[in-house]
Amino acid sequence: MPQRHKPEAAAEIGAGKITVHLDELLAARGMTLTELSDLVGITIVNLSVLKNGHARAIRFSTLAGICDALDCQPGDILTRQKPAD
Repeated sequence: MPQRHKPEAAAEIGAGKITVHLDELLAARGMTLTELSDLVGITIVNLSVLKNGHARAIRFSTLAGICDALDCQPGDILTRQKPAD
């Protein structure tokens, strides 16, 4: 059976790197991860997975909730770095 590329490998090969900016947004707003968790209704563990860049997916409803709580746009939370040529 042929091996599939892991998502991390695919990101390294051609899709670019997604960076999560929750730390910066929380600091700018003087908010803790615990406060964000309470506002959005997501566990601290799941927010930590996202914050540390280990999430494989995020629901639009979760992203919208984080945007509402932080008064920001999705592009303020997630950015994509294009791969080097």
